[in-house]
Amino acid sequence: MKAYLMYRNQDFNLEAELPPNASDLIQDLELNTLLNAMAHDDKLLFDVSQKAILLTLTDPEAIKYRQKILIDCLEHSNVVKELYSLALEAIQAEKSVWRFMLRSPDSILSSSISVLEVFFPFLKKLRQVADLHATEFHSEGFVRFFKMIIEELDDEYLNTIQDHLTQLRFPNGTLISAQLGKGNKGSNYTLRKPFEQKKNWRQRLLSREKPLYFEIADRDEGGIRAISELRERGINAVANALAQSADHILNFFTMLRNELGFYIACLNLHEQLVSKGEPTCIPDALAVDKTALSAKELYDICLSLRLESRIIANDLSADDKELIFVTGANQGGKSTFLRSVGLAYLMMQCGMFVAAERFSANVSLGIFTHFKREEDVTMKSGKLDEELSRMSKIADEIKPKCVLLCNESFASTNEREGSEIARQIVCAMLDSDIKVLFVTHMFDLAAGFYQRNLDFALFLRAERLEDGRRTFKMVEGEPLPTSYGEDLYKQIFVEPKTSESSLFFKSAKTNIAE
Repeated sequence: MKAYLMYRNQDFNLEAELPPNASDLIQDLELNTLLNAMAHDDKLLFDVSQKAILLTLTDPEAIKYRQKILIDCLEHSNVVKELYSLALEAIQAEKSVWRFMLRSPDSILSSSISVLEVFFPFLKKLRQVADLHATEFHSEGFVRFFKMIIEELDDEYLNTIQDHLTQLRFPNGTLISAQLGKGNKGSNYTLRKPFEQKKNWRQRLLSREKPLYFEIADRDEGGIRAISELRERGINAVANALAQSADHILNFFTMLRNELGFYIACLNLHEQLVSKGEPTCIPDALAVDKTALSAKELYDICLSLRLESRIIANDLSADDKELIFVTGANQGGKSTFLRSVGLAYLMMQCGMFVAAERFSANVSLGIFTHFKREEDVTMKSGKLDEELSRMSKIADEIKPKCVLLCNESFASTNEREGSEIARQIVCAMLDSDIKVLFVTHMFDLAAGFYQRNLDFALFLRAERLEDGRRTFKMVEGEPLPTSYGEDLYKQIFVEPKTSESSLFFKSAKTNIAE
């Protein structure tokens, strides 16, 4: 039995290695905030969500396969939670079975019977859930899953399992056949089904048939050992087959738990967003060879999860654009906007909903980030060295049809040098068919591309009102030679006339003058 609720034709591998850029994505996009919200302090859900999000899908059909399953989960969350709890309970119950230290055929058989007896009521419950709710689900994944449960766990099969488990306890002894081999040694030991006793008690009493048997003396250790060895040879094949069956059912419940765990985590996240009134949507994942990116009311889901109130969202129309520059006022929401795009890509490409009213993009073969970092406290290298080193690693891994998100990259040096470094990198990425989104304060860099009137480039600017207020909206506009740092200066030092910061600044001026 297979679940196949994450992939159409393969299991979800929780042990798969994360991509080389996983740590950068986690840090730059603040993914741990998202993962913690999905996990609800459950380590398994955290690990499952992390693997699912970072091991992105690149086939739109595979993404749609998960999306349809997720829609079923959202519409029938109680049934999905019941299935998940059933898998958890089955796995936990299996752990309570006592294991023998010696792995003899007899101990393997006994342990396997105990495991299957533990699993049996869960298999029956699984069948009951399928009978009750199968017709309510419409996704390919769940339709196939419930069909498999109904067909493979039919009444005849369940009755057969119960009968076999009873017989394998050997209430009437063990019947084994064998043949004489070379040197009159026994061979072809086979466990046989006990003869059916069709006679009633009167017929058995009056029967002239006499049982054939021999007895072994209590102190005949050699005889007892010989009989024990004969029995173990006879039950060996059955013991191994039963152990494999027990392992198969355990693996099935484990895989069902892991794969449903992803959707349970999605339900956890969805409930939090709905409670805040934040919108979500099933994104439109387009083919890799398209060039598309558009959104309505797109917001940074991680920022929203950290705040009690709703946050300001943005619209984006960047179809046919391979280069997007975001400039504008300090503290205007540029980095937040860039994170919202990166998170939307990751959520779309793992089959999740997206934090927006509408989101559409071509599937990327990889998402990479290059965000500014804090100063290296160990002083092993300068900030520019560190930035160049990270970009070098990205260059080693990135390939055509990927997306690169840059936030204030190479601002650690002067604008002329930083702009030149960034310009050459952006041009190399575009030549390699890589989509680039770049947030920057370097006017020389952004203006240089703007003046070339590139059809495939889009220039956005963090909106600033005439009175200096930030709307945290991104609007189309050419780069400006200022980021309005003076607004921050006035806010901190000038406007609060009697504030501590103002007194500190005044004191500092006096000290300098002296």
